[in-house]
Amino acid sequence: MNSSAKPLPHKASLPASATDVSATPPVIVQVAFDVPLDRVFDYLAPRPLPAGVRVLAQFGPRKLVGVVVGQAAASPHQLRPLLAVLDELPPLPDDWLALTRFAARYYHYPLGQTLFTALPTALRNPPRRALAMPPVYALSEAGAAWQPPARAARQLALWARLRQGPLALDDEARALHPQAGKLLREWLAAGWLAQVTPAQAAMTVSPGPALTDEQREVVDGLSWAGFSATLLDGITGSGKTEVYLQWIAQALAAGRQALVLVPEINLTPQLEARFRARFPHTPTVCLHSNLADGARAQAWLAAWEGRARLVIGTRLAVFTPLPELGLIVVDEEHDGSFKQQDGLRYHARDLAVWRAQQAGAPVVLGSATPSLESVAAVQAGRYRHARLTRRASAAALPQIHLLDIRRQLLDEGLSAAAWQALADGLAAGETSLVFINRRGWAPVLACVDCGWLSSCPHCAARLVLHWHDRRLQCHHCGHHEAIPHACPSCGNPDLKPLGQGTQRIEAALRRQFPQARIARIDRDTVSRRDAWAEIDRQVRAGELDILVGTQMLAKGHDFPSLSRVVALNADGGLYSADFRAEERLFALLTQVAGRAGRGALPGQVWVQTQFPDHPLYLALREHDVAGFAQRLLEERASAGYPPAVFQALLRADAPELDTAMAFLREVRQYAACHGDVLSLGPAPASMARLAGRERAQLLLQAERRAPLHAALSALRAGLDDWARPFGSALRWSLDVDPQEL
Repeated sequence: MNSSAKPLPHKASLPASATDVSATPPVIVQVAFDVPLDRVFDYLAPRPLPAGVRVLAQFGPRKLVGVVVGQAAASPHQLRPLLAVLDELPPLPDDWLALTRFAARYYHYPLGQTLFTALPTALRNPPRRALAMPPVYALSEAGAAWQPPARAARQLALWARLRQGPLALDDEARALHPQAGKLLREWLAAGWLAQVTPAQAAMTVSPGPALTDEQREVVDGLSWAGFSATLLDGITGSGKTEVYLQWIAQALAAGRQALVLVPEINLTPQLEARFRARFPHTPTVCLHSNLADGARAQAWLAAWEGRARLVIGTRLAVFTPLPELGLIVVDEEHDGSFKQQDGLRYHARDLAVWRAQQAGAPVVLGSATPSLESVAAVQAGRYRHARLTRRASAAALPQIHLLDIRRQLLDEGLSAAAWQALADGLAAGETSLVFINRRGWAPVLACVDCGWLSSCPHCAARLVLHWHDRRLQCHHCGHHEAIPHACPSCGNPDLKPLGQGTQRIEAALRRQFPQARIARIDRDTVSRRDAWAEIDRQVRAGELDILVGTQMLAKGHDFPSLSRVVALNADGGLYSADFRAEERLFALLTQVAGRAGRGALPGQVWVQTQFPDHPLYLALREHDVAGFAQRLLEERASAGYPPAVFQALLRADAPELDTAMAFLREVRQYAACHGDVLSLGPAPASMARLAGRERAQLLLQAERRAPLHAALSALRAGLDDWARPFGSALRWSLDVDPQEL
């Protein structure tokens, strides 16, 4: 579609890196912008511009950066000329454009917003300064003879790295010293360094541990002859990361680039350190949301230009341009963090498979608890199945004890057996983990007289008590308020916390074991960039006795000294109305249990539950991941749930629930015309109120993907028209392959 435009009032000033486009005969180009409109816009350009060129254009009253996506022979509208062609970089590559076009088409999201979601922030705006490569430093003759003082450990580490070879001012340098930029400039001024031109070093691979026979068989079984998708199904501690490293080494040796996706930011430093140690001279970059905009853009450009050969990142890194892509690894592929929950609601795992297919490269999906979607793909013959059934260290899987707490009096949420397990671990000098997937002091504050509960005024959720900060906080919308001195309803001053959170458990442990070294690990304690690295160092150095943590500790961390795990409040996942809740709970508990016994000490796990005979807990006790998955697949097929069917969720929110429901009822009438698609709802969302807005949803479902997407395409074209009578108060979003209902 096209856009008419008003004449430009005057010539705009251009960025220094842009080309003035006012002097030559124009042609018509189609431009996509970061706007919520499912269309492209025609502009006049001074010459034919290839797809992928970034431009600056007048869009209504604003000047916006856009991306050229095509050309047009003619336009029925009076068109504006472009303000500038932002040609400080080459056009975005064709395969990257193909990936974003596919994502926009599959997730039924505007192409312009998809493009700009995939771009680093620094490339979404006119360039303020040249996007130069980071400087590269090498020790001078004087610097090689000099050495920092012995007390400056981080300076010594930086200097020691420079002795190995040239070092760029990038993530590696900053990981060695937080003030690396300032320090390297000072050393340069002192004559101890010289700035050099980067050169592609010959790939070297540091020796790793000897592979087990099972690992060697899996490594040798990967096909490099074009595209293949492999589910690496390996128990916790089986050495999946070592297998990844072997495959990455093969890709790098063949002159290809490798992309490794991880679900959490906290996993990237540990993996990055291990990968850099294995490939010390391989240019490696990390991409995650904790990076500053400039650093992220530099890493993205290094990958695009082929300078970075290994890219490690969270879900958004799936959009990193890689001209010589040879391998994609998706670690912990089952993890829900790979699904984006707002804006472009993409799933990085699924896009990684599509991207590998387009590149003709292998993709590996690794997990100790594979998603049912991946298991179903193996059974359908679409994925190859590789298995690691034994721990690489020859250690046994932990022994799991189910603690029946139905008739027990709990002390601060722990049974007598749980307290004894922790006391025994402390006496033996072993490290223990108390797992409770709820941060804060308690889930809710209550009045024992009238039954008042601390509730969020903006959400259908309780305010969590954070005792140390003296506040109540909503973990959904962020609202917080002071703890009341008395019940707001009846004035009773006797308010009680109900339930346990990590803060309360930590306090109870400190009272019970005053001599123990205890650390709490949750979103409240590891918000700083270097907080997790310090905790990781303390655990490995044997400086902590008991860890108290949430699911952050369940994902991929390897603590050889950790031998005991106590899991509290696990039953909460069984009460959810979401059909995926049981799958998530089993994966979470399996991953948590898998932290124990990875070193020389045998692992012991205690799980408190009121349902010790539930099939989930019985499968957990027997480490029967395959049997549990098969049971769920059969249940999903009989009930008509994914992966046996395909779903899309249309969400709507408004100040009043009736508004959202009325809009969805309009949509359902049209959806009923598509006979192969089942419409369920509309109904209030599981959390009907969020951030002051009422939410409802309409679920669309089909046995095959094609009819569902045909219906979505038809619906998508009319959604704005159906929403218009409800005014700006109504908002809607479409989620294809939703992970949360």
